[in-house]
Amino acid sequence: MKSNAALLATAVLAGLLALVFSWDQARADEKEKASPANVTHADAKEAAKLVAKNEVVVLDVRTPGEFAAGHIAGATNIDFQAGDFSDRLAKLDREKTYLVHCAVGGRSTKALAQLSKLGFKRVVHLDGGFKAWQAAGNPVGKK
Repeated sequence: MKSNAALLATAVLAGLLALVFSWDQARADEKEKASPANVTHADAKEAAKLVAKNEVVVLDVRTPGEFAAGHIAGATNIDFQAGDFSDRLAKLDREKTYLVHCAVGGRSTKALAQLSKLGFKRVVHLDGGFKAWQAAGNPVGKK
């Protein structure tokens, strides 16, 4: 009787472990899809260094109103929510390195897949978006 209970407990434990490992793999696969191979990530401090060295073109995917209220100096604004977003992206030079951001990271994360699909070679995602940029005390331009 004890050996049957031990076998049952072992089987249940093995099943739970298999479930956990498959869930972890699914999360890893999801993260890989969300962040294509040509995309790297930078926090606000790292991004500021790239901007200061002119190593990136800043691509702000917030609305024009958000952009006018404050933006990274020299940024190009292409509204992620605009109907012509993909068309406007397609006109950009795919050989340049772009620092992409929105307010906190949601829209810019969604834009990564489109940039990859269009063949952009190097993209840096500003993790935490413009809010993280401001919170780090980095300079903000206004129109």
